[in-house]
Amino acid sequence: MRGVVAWTALTAAFLAAPTASAATADRTKFGKLADGTVVEAVKLSGANGVVARVITYGATLQAFEVPDLNGKIADVTLGYDDLQSYIDHPNYWGQTIGRYANRIAGGKFSVDGRDYQLPRNDKTNSLHGGTIGFDKKVWRILAVDSGPKAKVVLGLTSPSGDQGYPGTLEVKVTYTLDDQGDLTIDFDATSDAPTIVNLTNHALFNMAGEGAPGGILRHRLTVPASRYTPVNAALIPTGELRAVAGTVFDFTKSRVIEDGIRDGRDAQIVMGHGYDHNFVLDAGKTPQPKLAARLEDPVSGRVLEVLTDQPGIQVYTGNFLDGTLVGKRGHLYRMGDGIALEPQLFPDTPNRPAFGSARVAPGAPYHHRMIFRVSAAR
Repeated sequence: MRGVVAWTALTAAFLAAPTASAATADRTKFGKLADGTVVEAVKLSGANGVVARVITYGATLQAFEVPDLNGKIADVTLGYDDLQSYIDHPNYWGQTIGRYANRIAGGKFSVDGRDYQLPRNDKTNSLHGGTIGFDKKVWRILAVDSGPKAKVVLGLTSPSGDQGYPGTLEVKVTYTLDDQGDLTIDFDATSDAPTIVNLTNHALFNMAGEGAPGGILRHRLTVPASRYTPVNAALIPTGELRAVAGTVFDFTKSRVIEDGIRDGRDAQIVMGHGYDHNFVLDAGKTPQPKLAARLEDPVSGRVLEVLTDQPGIQVYTGNFLDGTLVGKRGHLYRMGDGIALEPQLFPDTPNRPAFGSARVAPGAPYHHRMIFRVSAAR
């Protein structure tokens, strides 16, 4: 599934750099908050030309630079060039999402018989951890390493009661880049009391390059999921696991996103304003990451594979981008200009026991490993 790697820049880069220490990590200042808090950036660079830039504000993947078939580099993630834009015009573009990614109905859930209320920041629901989720926190840099793999480790303490969640949560996110085009993201969390946790990265991709005309509509997408979780008008799963066969949600074989993204004959597309749905991965929750999605731009040949050990992946086609936000290099972002492929537990799992469990407690820590794997294919 990795495709036929055909980067002209790849071979030259390997010849020019010693393989024992080809991947590098460079730490710089990205900006400063109004209270004087410094936000840093760590640039992870692989010998094949792949670059990932992570900033401490939101533990955000701020840039992801990838070669095409001819070695031409493009940043394939939507975002901003400066810190102030992330603060003044917040959106979910590459941030670490928590404590609970996706929606919780009514912002309510129970743990061990106790009820909790979260901020309802998505109409009647709580979304992506609440009003001030992990995406709006400044994380600590715990380690930065170069070597055969380059990595940065970031840490955050979320106190008990943060956004209504119980338990003090200690969180680590580790970004690791190798020379083969794998950006691995490890999420780890421990709590001193029973709570719920569901962490992911919310990058929005355009494999032609962020801001490229046409967005992701002509990209091809594959998702190894024979079922998905349909939603109600509030975008909360109904509880049904519906077969994708014969619908615009069938990505079990590669298909062009444009074929279904605006098909108003499907009530689910109408409610989501496009794709904004969780897909039930056929492999389920696994000990090691497995393929969850494959995204390909047929023009540049750039390929993204998303791997995860989690049971679901949210596919979101940037439906709420309305042309009012100006991103990198002055690009105006519109509906369909990017796609998020977010591995995670199912939305509203704390209120749906049939979906599994999001419970984390002392002695039962949380771990999620996901991989963004890039290559180029004809």
